[in-house]
Amino acid sequence: MIGSLANISFSLVVYNHSYELISQLVQTALNFKQTHTFFIIDNSPKDKLSLSLPVHDKLVYVFNGDNLGYGKAHNLAIKKILNQTQYHLVLNPDIIFEVSALNEMLEFLDSHPNIGLLMPKVLYGNGEIQYLCKLFPTPFDLIMRRFIPNFLKNKLQARLNQYELKHKNYGAQMEVPNLSGCFMLLRVEVLKIVGLFDEQFFMYLEDTDLSRRINMQFQTMYFPEVSIIHQYEKGSYKNLKLLKYHIVSAFRYFNKYGWFFDTVRTTINKRLVS
Repeated sequence: MIGSLANISFSLVVYNHSYELISQLVQTALNFKQTHTFFIIDNSPKDKLSLSLPVHDKLVYVFNGDNLGYGKAHNLAIKKILNQTQYHLVLNPDIIFEVSALNEMLEFLDSHPNIGLLMPKVLYGNGEIQYLCKLFPTPFDLIMRRFIPNFLKNKLQARLNQYELKHKNYGAQMEVPNLSGCFMLLRVEVLKIVGLFDEQFFMYLEDTDLSRRINMQFQTMYFPEVSIIHQYEKGSYKNLKLLKYHIVSAFRYFNKYGWFFDTVRTTINKRLVS
């Protein structure tokens, strides 16, 4: 049974998204009885979305008039609910989930107070699993995934599989220090301790950074008892501007934690691989 304080807020950051593309996600969240506030943070250059949004007392629309970046935009919402909700869900626009899945996740968090971050099983639209539980990245891991040609990737597949923890049982709960930002169910009291998204990351790796900081003091758990749909687009593989953001974020991440000498990465990755 979900506790009486188990109210939840949501934040969704959009950029030139139509309401048609996010309507199912928005309506699911607004119809959830535990919803406190659903924030839509619009980084688009023009305010077109507001004309299509439904009128709802739980819906808060914030138009920035500028692209603030992913983490900074979500922070705008999180700062407003730090003393109002128990949980906060960070969402990508291309997510589809069922109310029953969210209920089960909240019940699990209520009974496991040391968990600061929970991520469900994530599926593609065709039902295939997405391997979004990862080791802490090394520079080679990110270079390999993004720039090495496919004919060479085949020779390095074992390393890629290890990075995505494919040797683990994705059908079982496991503590994972690096979880995807597409669906981050966060305990608000934990965010008060570890901080919000690091705004030096405009886009990409802000989820890895936050997941890491939470994992240093609390549990970050993969919860496969429920699943969601993520219509994954891999934007940085198609758009040069997004690729630039990805590269800049990678430099900032390794400058923050260490390029080749990161004792936390070495210790935790070794434990996960063994």
